[in-house]
Amino acid sequence: MTMTEAATNTTATEPPCPIGPLHNLPIPPPGRYSHIYKPNEIDGTTVVLGIEGSANKCGVGILSYDPRTMTYRTLSNPRKTYVSPMGSGFLPKETSWHHQSHVVPLVRAALIEAFPDDDRPHLRLSGIAFTLGPGMGGPLRSCAVAARALSLLWKLPLIAVNHCVGHIEMGRVATSSSDPVVLYVSGGNTQVIAYSDGRYRIFGETIDIAVGNCLDRFARLVGLSNDPTDGASLRTYQIGGGDDDDDDEGGGMPSSSSSSSLKFVELPYVVKGMDVSFSGLLTYVEDLVKKKDRYVGQGEVKTSESQYDIADLCHSLQETIFAMLVEITERTMAHCGQDSVLIVGGVGCNRRLQDMMADMVGDRGGTLCAMDHRYCIDNGAMIAQAGMFGLQYGSEDMLVNIKDTECRQRYRTDQVEVVWRPKTRGRHA
Repeated sequence: MTMTEAATNTTATEPPCPIGPLHNLPIPPPGRYSHIYKPNEIDGTTVVLGIEGSANKCGVGILSYDPRTMTYRTLSNPRKTYVSPMGSGFLPKETSWHHQSHVVPLVRAALIEAFPDDDRPHLRLSGIAFTLGPGMGGPLRSCAVAARALSLLWKLPLIAVNHCVGHIEMGRVATSSSDPVVLYVSGGNTQVIAYSDGRYRIFGETIDIAVGNCLDRFARLVGLSNDPTDGASLRTYQIGGGDDDDDDEGGGMPSSSSSSSLKFVELPYVVKGMDVSFSGLLTYVEDLVKKKDRYVGQGEVKTSESQYDIADLCHSLQETIFAMLVEITERTMAHCGQDSVLIVGGVGCNRRLQDMMADMVGDRGGTLCAMDHRYCIDNGAMIAQAGMFGLQYGSEDMLVNIKDTECRQRYRTDQVEVVWRPKTRGRHA
């Protein structure tokens, strides 16, 4: 591959992240895994290319570890999003075609940005990481095929990454958070997670649809565009004229910094122990929209105080759902004795959710760790980060042969042995 082009966009501008605050186990000496991989001969760095494609986003990230400074650094992180026709969700077949069309150009763009002056940048790589699951079968396989091909072509180890663990490890590195309670909210997942005894344990989750899926379907119900993502146009109805440019995956809704002009419509609040449910809530909202004497659509004006419009429903749905998520997160903090919360996943870059969580965590004397759309939304760098840990620590779950890379649409977060963290048993265990 000849690298004569210049990268048109910079996708990684964060400074290097030190390994110290993560409180991981000491990194084994390179010689211990010399039969698996070798650091870069030029400068001793370990460089991993990660490919993400579990849903409608195809991303490629390149991440390096420098043993001299003991820091991780994202060198590039481009991605492309499949935007489905208005009023419909993204289907596996069309999304697969999208990823197949873009994955190779994205690999090329990532290498150009990471190593602009190198005509053979693949020689700097130590491994190829890809999303094994969970996710949609077609998109997962499309990106896995690309990862297998690159592994064979460049004779590099293949690293299979759990999508959820990728989100968590990217969040820990980006925010320098060592042991937080994790709220993972996206288009396909809703989980409250804490680490204990070598695995990420799920303390609470949705029992039906994910929070992002609920918000997506509501957006389509009221006729909002899904460009750039399903439900993203709901930010048009934010209050107070605030600017919220975050690209919220899975229908992330806008910040509501001032709700004085909105009518709050009481909606079902469904928390069952440590779990939440959104399908009944969505059905209830669908029934509200069908009440033509009460619901005021786009372009119409409310004529009585008993009526409500799209902005009212956006506000009410957001406040209700996020309150449910904050409640189960606080309960997990109390149970685990933790004082920090990390929010990951596409919906996690919603500022209203971050504000509500920050208020709760602040009342408990703790800290909130949150990120923007660069690392909250599905991206290749998060796969590279988790893949880097798996490579450095010799994870048997993640270092796989080509024949063992069949994608797993249902791949639980707690199925992965987290070999890079001490096997300490939490106070809740």
